[in-house]
Amino acid sequence: MPNPPLTSHERNGVSFWEYLSRNWDDVLLLTRDHATIVAVAIAISTAIGVGLGILTYRNQTARTVVLQITGVFLTIPSFALYALLASVPFLGIGGKPVVIALTMYALLPIIRNTVAGLLGVDSAIVESAQGMGMGRWRRLFRIELPLAWPVVITGIRVSTLLIIGIAALGAVVNGPGLGELILEGLNNATSPFGLALALAGFVGVVALGILFDALFFLLTPLTVPRGIK
Repeated sequence: MPNPPLTSHERNGVSFWEYLSRNWDDVLLLTRDHATIVAVAIAISTAIGVGLGILTYRNQTARTVVLQITGVFLTIPSFALYALLASVPFLGIGGKPVVIALTMYALLPIIRNTVAGLLGVDSAIVESAQGMGMGRWRRLFRIELPLAWPVVITGIRVSTLLIIGIAALGAVVNGPGLGELILEGLNNATSPFGLALALAGFVGVVALGILFDALFFLLTPLTVPRGIK
């Protein structure tokens, strides 16, 4: 049976462990929401990023432009980007602007690694496949992309870890996740209760980072073609 919520008097002296023991179910719910919004954003950015990498890796001008534009995304302060997206009428506050912002931040490592992976494929292998009568798209999906995949998935892994922390700042536009605890903790920064809240959010974000990294560690060998492990 869960413990009753803390009263205003009890908040004045609550410790991190006391807060966690009384509110672990709420923390787990926020952790789930945080993981979900990161997973949605990384799925969208992977589809877009790998697609753009495939379309531009053979054209130096096109890939330079794409990499420069997505590089600019990373220079935009997250608070400013969240506020800008939340001001768009059809987005408003909540999860939508957070997903879009996270997708934008995640693109560069994925595109860069997709391009690097495809350009790093041995040209002799590609020429051999061409000599066997394979068309461009068949070569791409049967030969080049599988060989480039270890580099591509590393980019996806980097992007995932990058946006886990940025997702916490989405709380400024009522985005879901552990940022809610951190923001509320900052609003009560002068009390032990505020420290407990912020620490719960911080620990949750770190734990998610470790969990996602472990998942990629397990996923990478399962998705890399057996012949190139």
